[in-house]
Amino acid sequence: MIERYTRPEMGRIWSLENRYQKFLDVEILASKAWAELGVIPGEAAELIARNSRFDLHRIEALEQETRHDVVAFTRCVAESLGEESRYFHYGLTSYDIVDTALSVLIQEAAILVETGLTELSQALKKQALRHKETPVVGKTHGVHAEPTSLGLKFALWYAEIERDRERLGRAKEALRVGKMSGAVGNYAHIDPYIEEYVCRELGLKAAPVSTQVLQRDRHAEFVNTLAIIGATLEKMALEIRNQQRTEVRELEEPFYKGQKGSSAMPHKRNPVTCEQICGLARLLRGYAGTALENVALWHERDISHSSVERVILPDATIITDHMVQQMYRVIGELGIYEQQMARNLELTGGLIYSQKVLLELVESGLSREEAYNLVQECAMAAWEKNRSFKEALAEKELIKKQLGPEKLEQCFDPAHYMKRVNHVYRRLGLEEG
Repeated sequence: MIERYTRPEMGRIWSLENRYQKFLDVEILASKAWAELGVIPGEAAELIARNSRFDLHRIEALEQETRHDVVAFTRCVAESLGEESRYFHYGLTSYDIVDTALSVLIQEAAILVETGLTELSQALKKQALRHKETPVVGKTHGVHAEPTSLGLKFALWYAEIERDRERLGRAKEALRVGKMSGAVGNYAHIDPYIEEYVCRELGLKAAPVSTQVLQRDRHAEFVNTLAIIGATLEKMALEIRNQQRTEVRELEEPFYKGQKGSSAMPHKRNPVTCEQICGLARLLRGYAGTALENVALWHERDISHSSVERVILPDATIITDHMVQQMYRVIGELGIYEQQMARNLELTGGLIYSQKVLLELVESGLSREEAYNLVQECAMAAWEKNRSFKEALAEKELIKKQLGPEKLEQCFDPAHYMKRVNHVYRRLGLEEG
């Protein structure tokens, strides 16, 4: 696990203590189910439920000998029991316990990530509403394009986080399954009722079919969903990083009192949180590929997936949770410099209004090709001579004739680019209050 990124709640979920407790929960429920069927004495099931204990140090010592963690666990628990220990782990194979318990752990971890995404979604909605009519220059290919609404950036991210929440819900549901079908999945030594009972009590469903293990396409879907969430967060972080560049400085991640940006340059305010988010997204994508490699196992099972999952499942949920929490903080405390945005709108000397001029000329009667060539000629002159685009246009007799000074002036109003923003907000359900 990546300790520095682990919140206490997530750390508890993936602790060895909680993992073995989930094993024990499954074992106790299985004993109760066997007792209901009359296969083991009811008193034995009661004693197992009442007296079963485990000790992490003892399990570790036994594992050194057995080289098998589940055998070490069952032996350790058996030491806390009496004669009833012979019914502990009755009819079960290791992965009846491991996979069913793992599904419960993943449900717990996914709920934490879901909660964080909900909080982030609300923070984005707040910024979208606050800046719905804040003009900012839009960029394509990194080059100034046309004015747009800053709020639309937040609205775009809000919509994507909402899709991520839906994806996570689907992936979580796909893993809300357990299996207790025996060594090759055919229930040879276990009644299907045991599986149904245990899964129901744990809030899971019985997998319709399994081998010795749950099929790993479920886990791959879950980890790939986390990687997509990471990609969304990276997208947001990358935009903030670009907007924080000195020559742009329209947005800035929070910089706190006492924080240092460089050991050499005291003036530095670097987007370190957003850079970390971008880096961690790469790690999640690596885990996603690894989870896909786990889907194909030999015959009814091998354990090539097991060692991998002990790393990637805790890490992927821990990292995603950390990234979501960090982005929530960044969005909530984001520096937003509207005056700088206004200055940047004028950096090209009005070139960003070229399409509006083009369309007005077409409306005035010029062909599109003629209008385009005329506007482009003026735009290239403005680029190359670093002069006002509006002045270059005003010098063209044909433009003066077709538009006149007043209509030409109206082409340079950023308000025109905000007039249908409400249409997008309505479709997203972004309402005040």
